[in-house]
Amino acid sequence: MTPEVAKVFYALGDPTRRALIEAVTDAPLSVSKLAERLNVTLTAVGQHLQVLEAAGLVRTEKLGRTRTCRLARPGLDALESWIKARKSPLEQALDRLGDVLDET
Repeated sequence: MTPEVAKVFYALGDPTRRALIEAVTDAPLSVSKLAERLNVTLTAVGQHLQVLEAAGLVRTEKLGRTRTCRLARPGLDALESWIKARKSPLEQALDRLGDVLDET
């Protein structure tokens, strides 16, 4: 397992971090809105976001006094690749066949 995938599994192992991912799936949210939504402190949200950012699952940016959090693809892409590599040869062949049929 690559270090990137290990970080993703670690990050997603915590229910609060999974809730943060769910919260920003549809649209970016400020850290204060996340804290309010999850009923946790700003400090706790910040600590969880550090883990999620290190895993490539979220990205934060600060504009003025507001820090906004949004979903990021690198961590999800690494996890998807790891899962795909563990499919059986038959499943992989069927996936390729589906891709070919989609192209036609």
